[in-house]
Amino acid sequence: MPKQRALEDRNFDDLAARFQRNVYGGLKGKIRLAVLQRDFARHWAQPPFVPKLPNQKPLRILDAGGGQGQFSIQFAQAGHELVLCDISEEMLKLAKIQAVSAGVEERVRLVQESIQALSEQQAEQGGAFDLVLCHAVMEWVVDPQALLSALTAMVAPGGYLSLTFYNVHAMAYKNLLRGNFAKVQKQDYGGFRGSLTPINPLRPDDVHGWMEGLPLQTVCTSGIRVFHDYILDKALREQNPDQLLELELALSQQEPYRALGRYQHVLAQRLQ
Repeated sequence: MPKQRALEDRNFDDLAARFQRNVYGGLKGKIRLAVLQRDFARHWAQPPFVPKLPNQKPLRILDAGGGQGQFSIQFAQAGHELVLCDISEEMLKLAKIQAVSAGVEERVRLVQESIQALSEQQAEQGGAFDLVLCHAVMEWVVDPQALLSALTAMVAPGGYLSLTFYNVHAMAYKNLLRGNFAKVQKQDYGGFRGSLTPINPLRPDDVHGWMEGLPLQTVCTSGIRVFHDYILDKALREQNPDQLLELELALSQQEPYRALGRYQHVLAQRLQ
């Protein structure tokens, strides 16, 4: 099976249903959502997922490359205005189902557009968002540093950027545990065509270095799935999900466990 060629950003039209099942379904998805919810509850300036008061102005929120909107639709349920953009028509169909099911379709605007094109449009219109979410997207684009700049440009001063990305060190470590030494020596980490392994897994140091060149101040960093994925026995991994989730949350902001997270979550505030 040929490797995916990183010549263009990945469109998930062909894998939307599988993405829904494998990424958000089951314990993996619960860990992912739990870490994000905890980070926002602890570190965000606004009360997350709490219905706004009648006299409060709704926040403008962008879910960039938002797929099915499993995390962001909670903000719409709290009364805020959500724009969800994605290049995948199939993903947006699933997002619409989520919004209708949650009863918030009137507060969710679905846009089939690339993040980069949307950023250019926002620059022309002079608009900005109070919160920009970009979860598990950077590792699927050809130029993640340029994408980060485009995302930052859409955050209003004082607003927040929530970023998750696939951690190449976690991929290397899991291959070491499996005895795939040649893969690690060659740093051969790109996924096969049709797989859910990203075309461009990222080094956290690179991402944080790019952020230093932008008007962003990091508020928190967490690992997502800091040990779950290293339990190679599936039955053992699933036998006590509540305890596993509790420990994932407890260790997600502690080193050395944080650095081993399959994904990294960074919450940052725009300074200017």
